[in-house]
Amino acid sequence: MSDHSKIEWTDATWNPVTGCTKVSAGCKNCYAERVSHRFGKDFLKIELRPERLDQPLRWKNPRRIFVNSMSDLFHESVSDDFIDRVFAVMLNTAGYHTFQVLTKRPERMLSYVHGINLSRILNLIWEMDTQEEVEKPEPEYFFYGIWPHPYIWLGVSVEDQKTADARIPLLMQTPAAVRFVSYEPALGQMNFTQYLACVYCRGNGLMKCDGSDSCSGVRLNQVIAGGESGPGARPAHPDWFRSVRDQCQAAGVPFFFKQWGEWRPVCALYGDPERDQKENGCGELFSVAPTGEIVEDRQPPIGSWLMERIGKKAAGRLLDGREWNEFPINVEAA
Repeated sequence: MSDHSKIEWTDATWNPVTGCTKVSAGCKNCYAERVSHRFGKDFLKIELRPERLDQPLRWKNPRRIFVNSMSDLFHESVSDDFIDRVFAVMLNTAGYHTFQVLTKRPERMLSYVHGINLSRILNLIWEMDTQEEVEKPEPEYFFYGIWPHPYIWLGVSVEDQKTADARIPLLMQTPAAVRFVSYEPALGQMNFTQYLACVYCRGNGLMKCDGSDSCSGVRLNQVIAGGESGPGARPAHPDWFRSVRDQCQAAGVPFFFKQWGEWRPVCALYGDPERDQKENGCGELFSVAPTGEIVEDRQPPIGSWLMERIGKKAAGRLLDGREWNEFPINVEAA
């Protein structure tokens, strides 16, 4: 648990579950696994932490809370009973806090949310409210017994087009007020276009929502993007992030650029000279192809970039000279 998270798109992390198992290439250099090993923990051991369930009830200032930064709430080893308890805490303070639930297991999330037992969850909330030792913050949005709830956001983590096309459609089928994607670590070029326009408008050839009464409103409400950090980090080509940003801008969808990661761009090689970012390199220099591969050729493929491995802090999070910190607001449930 961290009451003041260093993760750029959240304020705090809450880990009622710890431990996880790897499901795709994006898990290769898992940050949570590194942290677990640093403290001598077995990351592959899934542990439920009921003693942490009431933490958001005790936080007096409103926060965006990332749920399970050190695990996956919808891991197959986490029981529906325990997920109910996590949702009870979220619903009990949602409207005061905002919860960001991110998973690589959208099929489990879809199944759970479609069968969500609100009666049981309301009973759990009642039990919490009758405990005298817990003086919870009062949410502004008082109606607990609804789903979707506008202060509980559901998202999926993807790293390339394959994982995006497998996971995002399941997210789209999951009832949620806010649907978001974390494209991190970025391991390939992405086309999010079909997920950024709502179902009705997409079917009618419109990129932006036209406000029609028949519009379903089902689309992504935010895209977070970032490169990989830590030992063994793989570089992300700058044009991958530019493309996703431009797709979001065209669709009117909030875009958040989290970080370059270990690598930052220095200049384009045989690319567009107007976009060259010529700086004095301080790290080891590599040529990175549009595919993300490090190339040794003296004449790398067109579209390659010279990248330096300089570390997350030094690499920063400026994309084309500015920070991108966009969040969804006033999103209606669908």
